[in-house]
Amino acid sequence: MEVRFFNTMERRLMPFEPLQSGCAKMYTCGPTVYNFAHIGNFRAYIFEDILRRTLEYFGYTVTQVMNLTDVDDKTIRDSKAAGLPLRDFTAKYKEAFFEDIKTLKIEPAEIYPAATDHVKEMIDLIRILMDKGFAYQAADKCIYFSIDKFKDYGKLARIDRDNQRDGVRISTDEYAKDAVGDFALWKAWDEADGDVAWESPWGKGRPGWHIECSAMSMKYLGESFDIHTGGVDNMFPHHEDEIAQSESATGKKWVNYWLHCEHLMVDGTKMSKSLGNFYTLRDLAAKGWTGREIRWVLVGAHYRKKLNFTLDALAQARDTLGKFDALFDRLRAVSADGDGSEVQELTETAKNAFASSLADDLNIAPALAAAFDLTRSANRLADENKLSKTGAEKILACFRDFDRVIGCFEVDAVRESAAIPAEVTALAEERAAARKAKNFAESDRLRDELAKFGYAVKDIPGGAWELKKL
Repeated sequence: MEVRFFNTMERRLMPFEPLQSGCAKMYTCGPTVYNFAHIGNFRAYIFEDILRRTLEYFGYTVTQVMNLTDVDDKTIRDSKAAGLPLRDFTAKYKEAFFEDIKTLKIEPAEIYPAATDHVKEMIDLIRILMDKGFAYQAADKCIYFSIDKFKDYGKLARIDRDNQRDGVRISTDEYAKDAVGDFALWKAWDEADGDVAWESPWGKGRPGWHIECSAMSMKYLGESFDIHTGGVDNMFPHHEDEIAQSESATGKKWVNYWLHCEHLMVDGTKMSKSLGNFYTLRDLAAKGWTGREIRWVLVGAHYRKKLNFTLDALAQARDTLGKFDALFDRLRAVSADGDGSEVQELTETAKNAFASSLADDLNIAPALAAAFDLTRSANRLADENKLSKTGAEKILACFRDFDRVIGCFEVDAVRESAAIPAEVTALAEERAAARKAKNFAESDRLRDELAKFGYAVKDIPGGAWELKKL
């Protein structure tokens, strides 16, 4: 089956043709480790995980590199504010990042290079750019890339340079979307950097943000590779600058396919701490939501469309996943004889629809629709006593196959809720009804009754609740 992706560089769908048959080499922009990653970050990481899993689903061997930006303006600023050495400060957030991706069942990349471990490679790359005349040292002692020397500058973001001001230099790591100018490859040390500095042929300093990704990707994937991903906010200046410096250094096309995911919104607006809609994974876990539920919401929209994240969507995810769990339990209980032929057409149709949807630029909506259609058909067969044990096992195997990409079904997981006595669940449901009716005295009484059975009930925004053993 032909796999196609929307290549941002070409602005069109293109068949995926890797440089090496059967292998996919991919670079993904990772976290800047100055704070806990938020759900906007994880929208991108989940998209990249679906991409990776889809490539594997179609038989490709994936080599993925995801960088850890542990030196830039923000990490230096915040480590100084915390009174910690840069490495000690960023270590906490590196560890948290790996905990978070495990919670969300994001498959690990093969390589997670940290910028501070690859300064030599960055210096070597800058030296090549200097020798070839693409870079220069300015009066401020910083090394800048001259975008005038790279005739294709702006080809990814489609920048109109006609009105560009000559001689503009950008020394900060991030700058306004409409700013176009020479960007820093190496920043001369100043007092704001504190003890963060490395020796170089151009004096003491540190690398700029953009050179990090070029140096690390080429070290581990080669001078040309298949796929580069990130959020649309990285397209300019970051990815544009990466292309310029990489292709100027090697004289080769750097990346064949560029894939960018759209922004995540929260409650229909931009995520903001001031609006109270800014969430890290830990914030959501504290509210009682699981990684599985969060992943389901983040998986549910096509990567090139904005995703609106809400607490109500998490409640719906809990309900939806609960229905899948109920189906899996029901299928495991089927014991009737038969060869499974009653599900042959159903499972083949579902698998073909699932695979063809993912092959079409990770088109997730029809892929999930195939799973829902299979659920309805399986329940109907069970209702009509037409399902055999072999047929039930074939349907379970189909969902396991889907979960190679989706990562939420967890077909064979043993769930604590299955062991909760029915009378306890009934009490919890009565308590939820009492709370909804604002009968808080009755709600408190039922909570105490639950405690007698050894259970605590936790309320979750949106009217949901969960039971846990005391």
